[in-house]
Amino acid sequence: MELRRQLKEMIITELKLVNVTPDDISDDGPLFGADSALGLDSLDAVELVVLLQKKFGVEVGDRNTATAAFASINSLAEFVSQKNARA
Repeated sequence: MELRRQLKEMIITELKLVNVTPDDISDDGPLFGADSALGLDSLDAVELVVLLQKKFGVEVGDRNTATAAFASINSLAEFVSQKNARA
C-alpha cells in the first residue's frame, strides 16, 4: 500500500496537480484518457517515465509497456514492484 501512496504523491507533486490529494486518486481508476479524473496527457506520460527512472530506477521501455503500466495506480505499482524485484 505504501508504494501506491508514494506514486500518488509523486504524480500530484511532480505534475503539479492542483486541488488533488492522494485520496482523490483511485487505485483502479485510469490515469489517462477521457475517463480519468486527473486530466493527464501525453506530456505528463513522458514526465512520468522520467520520474520513474529517477525515483525508482525503473525503465519503462516501449509504448506498449507504458500503456499497460500507466493504466492505473495498481498497474503502475505492480510494474515498479516487478522491475525492482528483477534488479
